[in-house]
Amino acid sequence: MSDKIVDTKGKPVNRVAMMIVLLVGVFSVMLMQTALGTALPALMKAFDVNASTVQWLTTIFLMANGIMVPVSAFLTTRIQTKTLYLSALGLFTAGTLLAFVTPTSAFWMLMVARVLQAMAVGVLMPLMQVISLNLFDAESRGKAMGLGGLVIGMAPAIGPTLSGWILEKDHTILGFTLENSWRSIFGVVLPVVIVVMIASFVYFRNILPTKKVTLNVRSLIESTFGFGLILFGFAMVSDHGWGDFGWVILPLIAGLLITIEFMWHQSRMEKPFLDMSVFKSRQFTITTILVSLAMMAMIGVEMVLPIYMQNIRGLTPLDSGLTLLPGALMMGIMSPIAGAFYDKHGAKRLAVTGFSILLIGTVPLFYMTADTSQHFITALYTLRMFGIAMTMMPLTASAMGALSPETAAQGTAANNTMRQIASSLGTAILASVMQSVTDNNKPAASLKGQDPLSYANKLIDATLNGFHASFLLAAGFALVALLITFLLHSGKINTPAHKEDAA
Repeated sequence: MSDKIVDTKGKPVNRVAMMIVLLVGVFSVMLMQTALGTALPALMKAFDVNASTVQWLTTIFLMANGIMVPVSAFLTTRIQTKTLYLSALGLFTAGTLLAFVTPTSAFWMLMVARVLQAMAVGVLMPLMQVISLNLFDAESRGKAMGLGGLVIGMAPAIGPTLSGWILEKDHTILGFTLENSWRSIFGVVLPVVIVVMIASFVYFRNILPTKKVTLNVRSLIESTFGFGLILFGFAMVSDHGWGDFGWVILPLIAGLLITIEFMWHQSRMEKPFLDMSVFKSRQFTITTILVSLAMMAMIGVEMVLPIYMQNIRGLTPLDSGLTLLPGALMMGIMSPIAGAFYDKHGAKRLAVTGFSILLIGTVPLFYMTADTSQHFITALYTLRMFGIAMTMMPLTASAMGALSPETAAQGTAANNTMRQIASSLGTAILASVMQSVTDNNKPAASLKGQDPLSYANKLIDATLNGFHASFLLAAGFALVALLITFLLHSGKINTPAHKEDAA
């Protein structure tokens, strides 16, 4: 690794300090991706809304985040690194502050706040990856991406535990009382982000070259509506089912057609809004598919397991969050280690091992009962996250390594767009399968009056069947990914020096 790195003006950069500021900032904002999961019942009560309405706080976050990812490549190219990072943190701070002060009579205001937060995350996550690629040389790139994996993997996993802990009771930290209120979930992040912004003024530098490019409005509109409608359709599956034309099928078809037109338009542009040519690289395409499958297997189960633990096992939000915490810690521990291993051996061996472990850790979930040990669930989840950690960042580093430096920002945007769509798809598929299998196996309503005990037992069995089906499907994602890993290039990918060499 080179001893020194300079910014765009030739001034030395404190690489360690800049990386710490970057990781802490992105970690703080990504906590909000999942932090409201265990707080939804409290929000329903506070705002007097039903489950379908309150779920939009998660849905709209996912949609806004996915829409912003393609825009991030343009912003990274056009705006100086420090300015873009501080602007995104400022946008997140504004959204978090708005959420914190939202009156309970204005649910729409909380949704606006979630959109602002998601827009910031949609910029910061790809920016972190591009900066990591440029802040470290090729020999240390895996370690840098492994540190990024600590953020991307741990923050969403810790979010439910953090919010469950906040909602459990009042807490006193440094003399300040943190009330067991949904507002505290936003309030606890605010000071951290403000401190990071102050530190960024000192340690952050402009290390990415910029150039004057024009935002193609047509491409922006097409990507917004194309990806937005696809994500909207997937998000509606849980409430309306796959067969609903107006809420699911029509948005998916319209989104797909607009996306196809968007891709065709990009292929004909001299300077595309989202460079689809990165998929001409076989290694980039395969690794992006594998990362997407890993996200489908991870995010889907992360959504289903807490429902099982709270609805079937009767655990509190805090207890269900604590059950998943060791897995989050495992992700954080293994990501840098996997990154260092990638620097020496490449992604294939890690991916084969990781997806094998993921498959082994997922199959037993199919056999869980209403009495399955909480420790057993923790062990399986931790094993799954061990496998995910061995695949996620090495595959991402391999994908980026297959591209030239000049296409890194576009490749990151494409990779993250696929990842975001895969997350939505995995969640929608597992949720819809769980619900449809449960509904198909429910006992007749008449049994409730005739034999309430028998009805309750059969309802639990039907619900368990739904969970089993979704877990089996998650195992299927892992199996497909394992088979595809054998198509990967053996060893570490050497980054092409020029764009035309990346194909």
